[in-house]
Amino acid sequence: MEKGLLIIISGPSGVGKGTIRQEVMKDPSLNLWYSISLTTRGQRPGEVNGREYYFVSEKTFRENLENGNLLEHACFVGHHYGTPLDKLDEKRAAGQNVILEIEVNGTLQVLDRLSQEDIVSIFLMPPSFAALEARIRGRSTEGEKAIEERLAKAKKEMGMSSRYKYVVINDNVSRAAAEIQGIIKKEIELASAGKTK
Repeated sequence: MEKGLLIIISGPSGVGKGTIRQEVMKDPSLNLWYSISLTTRGQRPGEVNGREYYFVSEKTFRENLENGNLLEHACFVGHHYGTPLDKLDEKRAAGQNVILEIEVNGTLQVLDRLSQEDIVSIFLMPPSFAALEARIRGRSTEGEKAIEERLAKAKKEMGMSSRYKYVVINDNVSRAAAEIQGIIKKEIELASAGKTK
């Protein structure tokens, strides 16, 4: 059985990674499995443990890190996030294409750790910085200090888009998701062709 691809959808906070990822996953022909991250941050209203994140204690997070079970991890606005490796490896070995929706710092860790031909890295770019700022402020979930931190970080992250294989502008959810679905289809075909040579 062919090993599944590792697909990363990344970009600055507030760019719409979650919305785009959900749209991309509506295509059953892509055989996608979403890798849920561990986090030490509290649940937001409407979130479900094991759906958006696995909400864990600092102790549990540290144990996963020490046991080598995190493919990547980051501390963001005082909270820890990480991708559990055990489930990801199991799904890829079973032939599923695993999709990660992670921060830029996490992506750079993955790119440094794994072979490039195994990874489809996609940077989701806002149509403009002003549009990104309006979106982050429109959430009304954080204070001014946290918003300023997110914006400063986003500006820096947008400068790292050249490290990714693809850059997709999120100017329209349906259009951006369709572009990403096309990228994944192409990469699946390339992987199959490479294995049959």
